[in-house]
Amino acid sequence: MKRFVVLIWLVTLSVALRAQPADFVKVKGTQFYLKGKAYYFLGTNLWYGCMLGQEGEAGDRARLLRELDELRKLGIDNLRVMGASEGLGYAGQIQPAIQPEAGVYDQKLLVGLDFLLAEMAKRGMYAVIFLNNYWEWTGGMSQYMSWVTGENYPSPQDPKFGYWGLMRTSGRFYTCDRAKPIYRDYIRMLVNRVNSVNGRWYKEDPTIMAWQLANEPRPSPEEENRAQHLADFAVWVDETAGYIKSLDPNHLVTTGNEGLKGSLESESCYLESHQSPHIDYLTFHLWLLNWSWFDPLKPGEIWPDAARKALDYVRQHIAYAEKLGKPVTLEEFGLPRDGHAYARTAGVTWRDRYYKLLFEEMYKSAKAGSPMAGSNFWGWGGEGRAADSETYTWRKGDPYTGDPPQEPQGRNSVFNSDKSTLKILRKYAKKMAALGK
Repeated sequence: MKRFVVLIWLVTLSVALRAQPADFVKVKGTQFYLKGKAYYFLGTNLWYGCMLGQEGEAGDRARLLRELDELRKLGIDNLRVMGASEGLGYAGQIQPAIQPEAGVYDQKLLVGLDFLLAEMAKRGMYAVIFLNNYWEWTGGMSQYMSWVTGENYPSPQDPKFGYWGLMRTSGRFYTCDRAKPIYRDYIRMLVNRVNSVNGRWYKEDPTIMAWQLANEPRPSPEEENRAQHLADFAVWVDETAGYIKSLDPNHLVTTGNEGLKGSLESESCYLESHQSPHIDYLTFHLWLLNWSWFDPLKPGEIWPDAARKALDYVRQHIAYAEKLGKPVTLEEFGLPRDGHAYARTAGVTWRDRYYKLLFEEMYKSAKAGSPMAGSNFWGWGGEGRAADSETYTWRKGDPYTGDPPQEPQGRNSVFNSDKSTLKILRKYAKKMAALGK
């Protein structure tokens, strides 16, 4: 009799946890919809969420809960998070990794992701989860290539390789028939995972808004056979997105691509890779400093031109989304603190100005009915503190900030002490959310 009662309880729990179609973020035309209403958002990147969600000394669940509560108070309900990391650790990589060796998975970190998603669900928040990385800071595509070829990992910090060595290696991933199956095995494992905290199947969890093929995937940079490289990238996007959809028809799928800058300046490549029927919406990123559009050491002199380029880039990608008839999100953008300082006490005058410029542009565009649907600024540093050192780069044991480990900690992070920035975030999060009411 007791066994029968337990069985009935499990069946009842399973039914209770099963989400209805309206609970998932969906796409209709050029808009997101959630529970019958248009869904607009101002979100952020909290890539390190699963790291904090680990049990024991390696994690910091108390901090994670405080960060989620702080974000929710600001009206931020959409988080772009890391769902994959690979390798045993090279300079500039986050450690530990979810997949330290090919086909070997760190359950502590996966439970950390479980905890993150379970706590987001309690707060009515939605996750965009990236499943790979073009860059070195999570291991990514170059780690997959290293596993199957036996070649040394092309760490950009190693002068033998540099960034071009990493980019060339990552660029070979899309056509490597030995590396791609390992990646697909990981996708299959994660999509079919049952959350150890709340019992939900990932593929049935509406807390997940979208699966993202990778962080900033871009075609191979090799000049030789350039047209073929562009075509290979579009094929990889279509086939991989189709594979995810075959496992999980409930969730949206997108690329994680930077836009025109992440498509080797090829408009046709960007459009072709996002027109796949398996890609639900477009993404793009905007990095003024990285693209030499802004100089934090002489901001007043260069700001007018930088602002014009930023707005042009946003409008250009909204136009691409209109052409394809899909929504679009700006999911990475940031700016250094005043004077390119990293200290939390440094000013954020120019960052605030930049945020207001972009948020106002996106709000007005969305209000006018364009495909502009949401944004995720880079990135939330919250309580994080950059360790005092000469380099300011992350080292194992340091607190997490919004900046990836190979970059100066504090460069683009929004900390909970940046009161003027928080005021801007709160204002525009409210305005974006109101568009769906």
